[in-house]
Amino acid sequence: QVQLVESGGGLVQAGGSLRLSCAASGRAFSSYRMGWFRQAAGREPEFVAAISGSGAATYYADSVKGRFTISRDNAKNTAYLQMNSLKPDDTAVYYCAGDPQSRSYSSPLTYTYWGQGTQVTVSS
Repeated sequence: QVQLVESGGGLVQAGGSLRLSCAASGRAFSSYRMGWFRQAAGREPEFVAAISGSGAATYYADSVKGRFTISRDNAKNTAYLQMNSLKPDDTAVYYCAGDPQSRSYSSPLTYTYWGQGTQVTVSS
């Protein structure tokens, strides 16, 4: 069993930055594919970014490419999402997710473990 806890959300002005963290408990974190998703009020969950277990491969939604960076520190059992040049459209609850298998990285259906979410609000 893996537990994920996000932190780092908050209120920021447009153009600002935030770094989200996702701390994982349990073993074998380095074998888990990790992803970030977000859900704005009244909208479907949206893929944001994903990273392979080793960190060698990363994937991004077009809407965040060039602005967001996903990374991980396997020694600390933590994944990160650095968000720069934030826009009001980035406002959402952000969730980290993990899965031990290498399946589709962008579908929330392929992730087994989820955090509780952290709110990110970007003001204009």
